Amino acid sequence: MLINCVAYQEGKKLSDIPVEDISEYLKQPDCFVWVALRDPEPAELATMQEEFNLHELAVEDASRGHQRPKLEEYGDSVFAVVHTVNLNGDEMCSGEVAIFAGSNYVLSVRRDSSEGFLGVRARTERDPHLLKMGSGFVLYALMDAVVDRYFPIVDKLESDLESIEDRIFGGQGAQRDNIEHLYDLKRNTLVLRHAVIPLMDAVGRLHGGRVPMIACNTQEYFRDVHDHLLRISGRLDTIRDTIATAIQVTLSMVTIEENDINKKLAAYAAIFAVFTAFAGIWGMNFEFMPELKWKYGYPTAVGIMFGAGGYLYYRFKKSGWL
Repeated sequence: MLINCVAYQEGKKLSDIPVEDISEYLKQPDCFVWVALRDPEPAELATMQEEFNLHELAVEDASRGHQRPKLEEYGDSVFAVVHTVNLNGDEMCSGEVAIFAGSNYVLSVRRDSSEGFLGVRARTERDPHLLKMGSGFVLYALMDAVVDRYFPIVDKLESDLESIEDRIFGGQGAQRDNIEHLYDLKRNTLVLRHAVIPLMDAVGRLHGGRVPMIACNTQEYFRDVHDHLLRISGRLDTIRDTIATAIQVTLSMVTIEENDINKKLAAYAAIFAVFTAFAGIWGMNFEFMPELKWKYGYPTAVGIMFGAGGYLYYRFKKSGWL
């Protein structure tokens, strides 16, 4: 589905144009065309391939989707793939944006993503002196918008982790539930990390050293995006390490709780073993047994059993087993 098809010249918007006129505007000096598609049909991509003379391998990747974040060069143009990530409740959802950028055009193809880039277009149009840089600046603006949307997700992951840690050490909720929440958090962290780490390598190729022609005048902007990705990557590594530690702590606390229960069971078993031993001995029906005919024999035996059991209870309580 076509979202926008706009022509720009000298950093200023000329007009919205029909798709069939794209090739005419591409012939004009200092003019470039910015087209946005969402979940396009094969016929739409075929039309764009013809208008912009796109490489067939890049078009194939954009039509199939499910690509890892990357940057590929095809002559004077580049093909970039970035992943959009958003939280739907506690579930992490990821989409994909394929970007074709040449000297006088930018084509973005968005898939499985509910968040558009109309705000990006409006922001760039408010800065014609920057938009004058052409397709390189538009490529930066699109990548920067995707990366900026990662930050609130990282904040949410950190907040959720702190909440789970409070429940673990505060004794709130079942430890099994805490471990399940930690694994859910770990899965979401991995989804975001799989979007960030490959993109770092891709953006790193757009500043410093040999860079594609369209990025020559915007290297400092791509360096800023790369710096943001480095910060996000560092925070994700910290979250991942903290989750692993929290899981180990939770399992250790479960083991400690089991040991406490085993201690209590062993203590009570020892106490009742005393009763069993005394009752077993005095319950034998031998004719010549001490105190068998004594009228105080029964209360004395019961008193000894309760006295021994009480002493053991006191000792176990003092040692922390009960």
